[in-house]
Amino acid sequence: MEEKVKETKEAAKPEKREWSSLEHYQKIGIIMLLVVIAGAFGWFWEFLLAEFEGGFQHFYVTGGNLFPWMNIYAYGAILILAICYRFRKKPWLVFLSGAIVTGTLELIAGWLVYTIGNGTRYWNYNVKWYGWGTIGGFVCPASIIAFGLGAIMVTYALMPWLIKIATKMSKKAFLTLSITLFSIIMIDDITNLALKNLSLPTGQDLYRAMGWVEGWQNP
Repeated sequence: MEEKVKETKEAAKPEKREWSSLEHYQKIGIIMLLVVIAGAFGWFWEFLLAEFEGGFQHFYVTGGNLFPWMNIYAYGAILILAICYRFRKKPWLVFLSGAIVTGTLELIAGWLVYTIGNGTRYWNYNVKWYGWGTIGGFVCPASIIAFGLGAIMVTYALMPWLIKIATKMSKKAFLTLSITLFSIIMIDDITNLALKNLSLPTGQDLYRAMGWVEGWQNP
């Protein structure tokens, strides 16, 4: 009798889905939402950091789009999913691999923008109080540690939540949600990139016209 009760309780427990057991549409939708959420988190993180550094005296431009979203954080989240998520049974390895992978992304991206853009910088750790040990102003130990913690957040908080959403919602509702949000962000990103290349006003210019200042220039 006790064994039957135990079996009934076990059967009643909600099924914990793993990434490998998801259907293709669920994985695609999760990746889309991961891009949206990670990019939005990055924007708000840098906005709050700029506000703190600037003494909350101004609103600060973070990113180049109209909507609050930064592409490099989205790229980092995708790399974490592709490379670090497989180590989720070992948190220390998720942290270490995440710090290395995303730190390398930041270093390469910063160097490419600086080299191709003839000295253009979207961020500069040389002028930051936490930028000790920086490499060319492109990456520093503090940012690498933060990215490692970000990998922990993606792996143990965001991904389980997204998997739960993907498995609880109907296929139509989940795809409608993920495709809609992803499309809005991508259209905004591509449009602003095109406008910038054509030397036309972008979302960033709109913020400047409203009195916002460059967040990355704060010492």
